[in-house]
Formats: sequence, C-alpha cells, structure tokens
Amino acid sequence: MELENTLKKVAKILIKLRIPYLVTGGVAVVVWGRPRYTADIDIVIELKKDKIEKLIAALIKEGYVDKEAVSEALKYRSEFNFIDRESSLKVDFWILRDSEFDRSRLKRAVLRKIFGTKIYFSSPEDLILRKLLWFNDSKSSRQLEDIHSIMAIIKDKLDYDYLRKWAKQHHTLGFLEKMISLVNP
Repeated sequence: MELENTLKKVAKILIKLRIPYLVTGGVAVVVWGRPRYTADIDIVIELKKDKIEKLIAALIKEGYVDKEAVSEALKYRSEFNFIDRESSLKVDFWILRDSEFDRSRLKRAVLRKIFGTKIYFSSPEDLILRKLLWFNDSKSSRQLEDIHSIMAIIKDKLDYDYLRKWAKQHHTLGFLEKMISLVNP
C-alpha cells in the first residue's frame, strides 16, 4: 500500500509538471513479470532546466530531496533520491541520458493502469535490455531472475528483433540468447 501511494503521488507530480518519465526497476518487473519484493521505486525522467525548481518544490511538499543532488544529477546525467514523508520509501530518479537507446526507451514507454492510476512503465523489451546491461556490470543474479520472470510470462508478445538489435549494440547478445533458450527450450 505504501509503495502504491508513493508511486501514484510521484507519477501525478510528473504528469502535472509535464516531465516525461517511465517507471523501471523492480516495480516494472512486477508489472511485466512475477511479483517480487522491491525496496524502492526507480524512475527515469527527462528533466529540463526550466522544470528543476518546480519539481524540487513539488517533491519538498511531499518529503525530502536534496536540491544540490538534483543539480548534480542533471549535470552528470546520473540520479538523485526522494524520500516520501508518509511512507519513508525512496524514489531513485534517473536522469535520461542523451543516447539513442535512452531516447528510444522513453518513446516506447507503455501507459498501464495500476493501482487505479495510469502510469508510464518501461516497455518489457527495454526493461530486459536495461537488466542485461546491469547484469553485465554487476553480475547480479537478481537481474537474470527478473529477465527470466518477464520472458516466461510474456515471451510470445516480445519484440525479439528489437531485443537482438540493442543487445548486439550493447554487447549483451550472448546473455540475451542464453535467456531466450532458457524460456524456449
């Protein structure tokens, strides 16, 4: 319930301020795959300089955000955190990088009604591709479990050409093919 309320609250702020966004990470895995625990909410945002102060003001009304961290995140295309006052949940805001893949991710965001609210989520393909990149960096088995969960549930609906195109560019095609073979023996 706390995650639901925090997610709805933040999505409403982003929509009101017309800040393009998509929910990714564990919350998006739950939408496309199997339910699993997640301790925070990960959101990719396209934050322009003219929206910074409005976003900070809106978030401060609802909890804690470090103004300097927001500026640094924008400068370095990294992330900043927001802590919701009511739930104490952390939201990681990831600044959209200026790359063809990230622009594609944002354009392909999928509007899903969840908890009675329409919210933009990472497409399942882009979530899989992002998880492959995280696995490549961290070797965390959680990433592979998430990928398997998504593929096992919606394998017939995935755009495999899109997945292979980007996995090849990201040098993760071998991992992708291995995951595909596990789901489609």
